[in-house]
Amino acid sequence: MQAVNTDTVLAVRAGRMFDGQRCFGPVTVLIDAGHIVDIDTTGATPPARAEVVDLGSDVCLLPGLIDAHVHLAFDASTDVVAGIGAVDDGQLLTQMAQAASRALRAGITTVRDLGDRGFLALALREQLDASGDPGPEIVASGPPITIPGGHCHFFGGVASGQQALRAAVRERAERGCDVVKVMVSGGVLTPGSAVHESQYDLTDLRLIVAEAHGLGLRAAAHVHAPCSIADAVTAGFDTLEHVTFITEDGVAADPATMDAIVESGVVVSATVGQVPGKGEPPPFVTRRLNAVIENWTQLHRCGARIVAGTDAGLGPIKPHDVLPYALGDLTKLGMTNVEALRATTSVAADACGLTGRKGRLIPGADADLLAVTGDPLDDIGAIHNVVAVIRAGRRVR
Repeated sequence: MQAVNTDTVLAVRAGRMFDGQRCFGPVTVLIDAGHIVDIDTTGATPPARAEVVDLGSDVCLLPGLIDAHVHLAFDASTDVVAGIGAVDDGQLLTQMAQAASRALRAGITTVRDLGDRGFLALALREQLDASGDPGPEIVASGPPITIPGGHCHFFGGVASGQQALRAAVRERAERGCDVVKVMVSGGVLTPGSAVHESQYDLTDLRLIVAEAHGLGLRAAAHVHAPCSIADAVTAGFDTLEHVTFITEDGVAADPATMDAIVESGVVVSATVGQVPGKGEPPPFVTRRLNAVIENWTQLHRCGARIVAGTDAGLGPIKPHDVLPYALGDLTKLGMTNVEALRATTSVAADACGLTGRKGRLIPGADADLLAVTGDPLDDIGAIHNVVAVIRAGRRVR
């Protein structure tokens, strides 16, 4: 077992481990100063000064889960727009901290927040860092860029015209955002917003993506309408959120756009996951859901890269710890259990720009671990059997 040079050493033992790609075991994961320094499968004795945490032979270690699309600012109520409008920034920041804590306890050690008010996700990240509370890793977009009166305009990210769009992207870079979120189409949540219509033309989208990439940021496109999906692929966005192909009177996937998604390698962030018994999606969504799922299934069958972006916070069926339920939904798209686990660990890390640091249990990666009883490669429902969560080398559950 590799030698360690600091005093903060943790040796975590378990009967098996999924490392983000494959499963093996028994293992001992050696953690030092918040990072994984060794994975031992030989049964070697850990360093004498290591604190040994033996979780048992029926426990599986996994990388901490990654939710690729959350809204910490939404309170998972029946009217999230009214809820966010009823609190000031101080109250909202407190609610967001509670939402982040709830996610972490479920083993969700990284969240990509794709829409807040006033860049409060960045403020929360700074607050957690200053307090020494690890919290989940927060990958933040700030307020999503949208047109006047457009989808989620109440977050404050309104911009139209090339000069304003360029300035909006630059502001996000200067503030420390990791990703630029654009409402390329309308959305269900916002009254007066047309889900089946685009909000920006291709020229604007190309400008946004070029500006973001030039500043080292990724670009995420909220897309429902078929034309918005096609334009977002052409413009070069890194991830496509939702990808429902909703039209005015139903769902109609364009085969050429489906092929372009697969060929481009763009990541599809599928809006999967809901807590059973907490209600149903809005009727507008429910009527179209089977067709949307079939399109996601077809994309998976053809080799598209798919991750789980739950839209956590959006309503009672989507609290901030909903991601474990999404793994079962991913298997319903035709994924094997291994593929579903990759989609919420290593593939999600790649989509969020965290390759090598998150989503893998390998030397050099951050020590974000989830431990569950049972074997999720055999029974995906075992992901709910949480016995321990380790974030940045600290056990938080």
